[in-house]
Amino acid sequence: MRLAMIWMAFLFFTAPALAQLPSAAESWRRLWSEPASFTFAEAGVMPKSPRTLLKWEVGTDAENGEEDQGEIEFQADRPDFTEASRTVGRGRVQIETGYTFTRDRRDGVTTRSSSFPEALFRIGMFADWFEFRFQQNFASLSRSGPTGERFTASGAEDLYLGVKLWLVEQRGIFPEVAIQLQGTVPTGSRDFTANQVLPGINLLYGWDIIKDAWTAGGSLVVSRAVDETGHTYLELATSFTFGFDLTAKLGAYTEWYVIAPSGAVQPGLTAQHYFNGGFTYKVTPDFQLDIRAGVGLSRQADDFFMGAGLVYRF
Repeated sequence: MRLAMIWMAFLFFTAPALAQLPSAAESWRRLWSEPASFTFAEAGVMPKSPRTLLKWEVGTDAENGEEDQGEIEFQADRPDFTEASRTVGRGRVQIETGYTFTRDRRDGVTTRSSSFPEALFRIGMFADWFEFRFQQNFASLSRSGPTGERFTASGAEDLYLGVKLWLVEQRGIFPEVAIQLQGTVPTGSRDFTANQVLPGINLLYGWDIIKDAWTAGGSLVVSRAVDETGHTYLELATSFTFGFDLTAKLGAYTEWYVIAPSGAVQPGLTAQHYFNGGFTYKVTPDFQLDIRAGVGLSRQADDFFMGAGLVYRF
């Protein structure tokens, strides 16, 4: 819990400073997104690049939002399990960070873990539909048994790398869709590394059900994983979430997700179902705070988790 107190203090003292970063953010955005003076785009002979790779060939352009090609609306991957179904936009950099505490008790063994800083960097490059991503995190774990035995570990987790491709915007009942090609590389400490590259793919989709009021989204993830014996297997995950705008700045969400192994041989490694919810607060259009909490719905799931974080887009 000491890490949680340090993280809450960090949020309290740095939030006002982060809210005052617009000048630096604007300089960075110009560096990445403004065309050079010698390009044809400045002369107006090149068409504006599309925001997505594809588009739904149904309905009208107005239904697809093609009449409004302004700034891409702010959308964070955190705090829920379901990640954003759009990119940050060319020339924008979005930093997402937070802390999570998890507790579980099973067969007389109590496990507590902390995760920090969960630092995800999302960088818009080349076009609005392309995003490069990387994440680094550190974890600590404490496990105590019924007879007093105790195990502790702490260190870096494996580095996450990926790219997100924004495929289509929403058109009517057809959702906004993005795909992530992702994986981890074995850079973590001894107790937290998989000792091998673990690739995966994440399909993301979402709807604005009622504009500025009610959203829905989901994900389907397929990844390579490794158990405690070193055996590799296929890990499947899916989720569905509802988001609600309570005020212009305050939002809330509820979510269900499941992580299910396929082909695992480790005893007791079965599907983990979770339900969680939380709140978000937009300090500025590019700066958001969040809190969340969740519970496990199946025997193999962790009993409880909670966390807080922030997101800033430059």
